[in-house]
Amino acid sequence: MCRNIRPLFNFEPPVTEGEVRNAALQFVRKISGATKPSKANEAAFEAAVTEVTASCQRLLASMVTAAPPKDREVEALKAQERSRKRFAS
Repeated sequence: MCRNIRPLFNFEPPVTEGEVRNAALQFVRKISGATKPSKANEAAFEAAVTEVTASCQRLLASMVTAAPPKDREVEALKAQERSRKRFAS
């Protein structure tokens, strides 16, 4: 599950709210141990996702770096190459 959480800082174009929310959702799923909460836990699960999303957005907005922004396509190609090497038979 956590392999789906990717670095979101210092990209061009900047990270979207949806990307931050998806990472938060994966995080909450991982720590709760549930991919889909029961009806009884649905409100708590959604509140946690909302809080983690807001916290991550504040973090990303406050971070600074002197490094040039990373290109999403280049990073995706690097990830594909790492995956190809990892799972090559």
